[in-house]
Amino acid sequence: MSKLYELAKILRSKNSGPYEVTMDVLFDNKETYERVKKSQAITKENIARIYNLKDTDIHHLVFFDPALGIKITMAREVSSGSIGDRDVYGAQQHAPLMHIEIDGE
Repeated sequence: MSKLYELAKILRSKNSGPYEVTMDVLFDNKETYERVKKSQAITKENIARIYNLKDTDIHHLVFFDPALGIKITMAREVSSGSIGDRDVYGAQQHAPLMHIEIDGE
């Protein structure tokens, strides 16, 4: 079993407008990407659980085969730059994804 951060080449987050954050998980080879995809460890339900959100707050979860990547877009708790916002750029929101466990070799 491996952690997602051990398998991904790039794991990042950024604003997707003032009300959403987008996270990208990119891989440098097809075998690793397919392993993660087939593991079914990355689902709307799992992402919602990790971030303590409702499933409906996960707006997009896309496995994009040509780029060997996964894009996750979710609602922000507070809009970017508002009072109470602790990450105005959304650049630190990918951290909880790092420790998702991926089965297989």
